Amino acid sequence: MSKAIVLDNNLKKSGEVALPASFLEANPHNLYLYVKSYQSALRANTAKTKTRAEVSGGGKKPWAQKGRGGARAGSNRSPIWVGGGVSHGPKNNRNYFQKVNKKQKRVALECAIAEKANNGKLFVMDAINVESGKTKDAAAMVKALAVRDALVIKEQMDEKSFLAFRNLPNAYLIEPNELNAFTATAFDAIVIEKSVYEQLTKEG
Repeated sequence: MSKAIVLDNNLKKSGEVALPASFLEANPHNLYLYVKSYQSALRANTAKTKTRAEVSGGGKKPWAQKGRGGARAGSNRSPIWVGGGVSHGPKNNRNYFQKVNKKQKRVALECAIAEKANNGKLFVMDAINVESGKTKDAAAMVKALAVRDALVIKEQMDEKSFLAFRNLPNAYLIEPNELNAFTATAFDAIVIEKSVYEQLTKEG
């Protein structure tokens, strides 16, 4: 059974807590759909080329249809001309939106959390505080977990902890309302306060 690792204030393992059955039964396809939708929403959709109708110039036939021994040409805006329009180029009117309903979002998050627990990368602490406000102390915390990078979830952001984590390239501090399946998947490990964990895994 997937379990979250409980850490004490010294970042030492003090126990384990099991995830609810719903987390273990979550269909991973929902996670795939959510991540796909999330990344689609990030697309800038600014790629755009001009067609021959939008390129400046043209209007006059470059040369006579017959008599000069060369190929026919009707406009210098033709796609085969340098400076002409582009055939079948990208347009910026494409809609990349992919709908994911509320229940799917929840199941996707449960799947992402369960995956971290299966890999031993889900850590629960009573409180996450860096009272010194120093980046080196926050870095030492992440290093003690022996993970590549960590998503740190704190119930209520305080200035000291924010200052300590904000410049770390291998850690990201957020509040519960910022948590989603994509963010949970993007990091190697998750460190979460006990109160947030209990609210997150509350059944019903």
